[in-house]
Amino acid sequence: MLHVSSPPERLVAQLAGIKELSGLSLRALAREAGLSSSSLSRYLTGRLVPPWEAVVALCRVVRRDPRPLRAIWTEATQAGPAPAPRRNDLPADLFDFTGREEESAQVEELLRTVGAVAVDGMAGVGKTSLALHVAHRLAPSFPDGGLYLDLQGFTPGQEPLEPQAALARLLAGLDVTHLPAGTAERAALWRSELSRRRALVLLDNAADADQARPLLPGAGPSAVLITSRNRLVSLDGVPPVTLTPLGDDDAARLFGRAAGLAPAPAGRDADAEGAAVEQVLRLCGGLPLALRMAGARLRHRPGWTVAVLAERLRDSAGRFDAVFGMSLQQLDPAQRRLFRLLGVLPGADFDAGVAAALDDQPVDDLLDELVDAHLLQETAPGRYRMHDLIRRYAADLAAEEEPKAGDALRRVVTHYLARAVDHDRILPAPGRDRPESGDPAAAMAWFDLEYVNLVAAFDAAVRLGADEVVAGLPQTMRVWFFRHRGTDDQSRMLTAAADACRRLGRHRERSALLADLGFAYAAAGRLIEALKAYEKAGATDPPGDTGRAGPAGGAASGDELAAALALRIGFVYRDLGDSVSARRHLRRARQLFEQGGQRGGQAQALAAEGWVTLQLGDRDEAAALARASVALADGPGRITGLVTLGVALAADEPAESRRVLGEALSLAEEHHLPHNQALCHNAAGIALRTAGAFAEALDRHRLALRLLRPLNEVQLEIDCLQAYAETCRAAGRPEEARPLLDRIIGLARELGRPYDEERARRG
Repeated sequence: MLHVSSPPERLVAQLAGIKELSGLSLRALAREAGLSSSSLSRYLTGRLVPPWEAVVALCRVVRRDPRPLRAIWTEATQAGPAPAPRRNDLPADLFDFTGREEESAQVEELLRTVGAVAVDGMAGVGKTSLALHVAHRLAPSFPDGGLYLDLQGFTPGQEPLEPQAALARLLAGLDVTHLPAGTAERAALWRSELSRRRALVLLDNAADADQARPLLPGAGPSAVLITSRNRLVSLDGVPPVTLTPLGDDDAARLFGRAAGLAPAPAGRDADAEGAAVEQVLRLCGGLPLALRMAGARLRHRPGWTVAVLAERLRDSAGRFDAVFGMSLQQLDPAQRRLFRLLGVLPGADFDAGVAAALDDQPVDDLLDELVDAHLLQETAPGRYRMHDLIRRYAADLAAEEEPKAGDALRRVVTHYLARAVDHDRILPAPGRDRPESGDPAAAMAWFDLEYVNLVAAFDAAVRLGADEVVAGLPQTMRVWFFRHRGTDDQSRMLTAAADACRRLGRHRERSALLADLGFAYAAAGRLIEALKAYEKAGATDPPGDTGRAGPAGGAASGDELAAALALRIGFVYRDLGDSVSARRHLRRARQLFEQGGQRGGQAQALAAEGWVTLQLGDRDEAAALARASVALADGPGRITGLVTLGVALAADEPAESRRVLGEALSLAEEHHLPHNQALCHNAAGIALRTAGAFAEALDRHRLALRLLRPLNEVQLEIDCLQAYAETCRAAGRPEEARPLLDRIIGLARELGRPYDEERARRG
């Protein structure tokens, strides 16, 4: 018999039993229960805990009393969904990994017992190779997968990754993409997420202990493996293992494998070849990187002997220059030119398309030659990267021998912009009637994969003064940023892009970017900064504006922009507690959207106006506005109208209120909108409180806050905390309300929000 241990698994087992009892297909069962088939699929696989209304609806289909499931459902909502499936970001293990038996055993033992280890040693000594080798060997011991992050501590042309940005990328690896702003808060979230998983984290190329310290997993079953050129002695709880150059026997074996050497013949020839091998090993210094490259050089010259290789190495001035230079000698001029140019490439890794843009010609065969010469690593099929030492060497050669490297870099950033435009056009977006054909999930996955490189390309474009790219790239990332709010790069990219648009004379485009900047500030709870950005965005277009649309269609007409700004300013006044001013701006937005024939914008304005009208005490008018919003909207655009309607009906029509709020939640789940899911659960808590169902209301508030935990939705968090506290007071549980109000006061002080602080103090 299958043993089901956790509350979510027990609930999934009960739901599976209901499906089996119904005798219906998943699609048919979803239709009978009034659910979307995609939501039901996530409920049955444990990826999402269903709302109570969904459990009741499923039980109703098979004529089963849902009440015995209430306790299991409550435990499951408190535990949250099951952890995400196994993820493995680790680059491939080296097929010719040689030696290091003692060090490997030591690292493995420390990971098993202490859960942490830092491998240090000089450049090229094989730290990353050993770390990856051990990580792949231990993979079965970490069922939740492996996470890899290059901290760029010693990467040429790159600044070491700040802990705040590093945490964002690590959390994204766990599908946590809406993040708190501060490093301390992100570190706490990172530790919390890992405490529920058994994962192995490989932090490669750390600059120092200060960079690595916030990234440690903390208590729990996960483990961390760090590599650095520096010994991280001040990193408490992370014992060091130092790598020294390979000994002669291991170095000889590695060189022989890389060179494809046959067993040495006996007699005098053997002595001569042995002496030549010893010279090569000495000249390579026992460093695996140099040994592999020297071996590859010999393998590609079948007419050479080891003695010839040793002689060529001796004739060069420096150890690394000798090995790198000899590897270049086996390449033709086109291959050498590509190698030099790769030294100036922005980003962490790249594909053949990026390399082709860099070299201005097809490069697939050239890349294969560089991989064979160990000048390039193919970390995954079609993805490449350079070792830091080789990258430094290539960059130095480019500085000396490539006077047009700047032109090559400009081609690369333009290539990234063009690729981003192509993928953005596939994504559904507000104001976009019909996306181009393609797979939206694949397009979003491309942005996920290339995000680090897109940011690096943007920064390179800023340095080059490539204003077309600086202005365009953040616009292509508008949909990605909406779904991943809270990234450290968004605000600075939007600010720089707006400045570029000003220089280009594209003032409407600049206004649209400033409006996006205001939205980013507002979502983070920085309302005064949001109003300032909106004020700049609403400035009158100067004469001579080109009116040119951005590459993603970001620039809007004057009337469209005025309507959007009125809507967003109304949201800010609503969140500041000034419902009268909010309603004035929202009515203005509604009129402008109606005049422009923009049904979606009109629906948003109606829903928001309905909500502030509800706050002003007019439930009937609020319900009428919400119904008008729902009638105009499509798909997930109906959510806010349904939420407003559900709360407005709670006092007089509780059954209809539940149905409407359940419909809103199904839409939020179907379209993978966690912030809207939290909004729906919080609204359901308000409606249930109004109906006197305090226990169920409290459950929904708690679930809303759990959904918000990984999101950078400070404003929504404040709203949910306030509603939760009000329900606690209504339920006679003031002790549960106090820490919620304290949290609001802390957030309000941090963000300069006296209205929210005073409201919490009154509570």
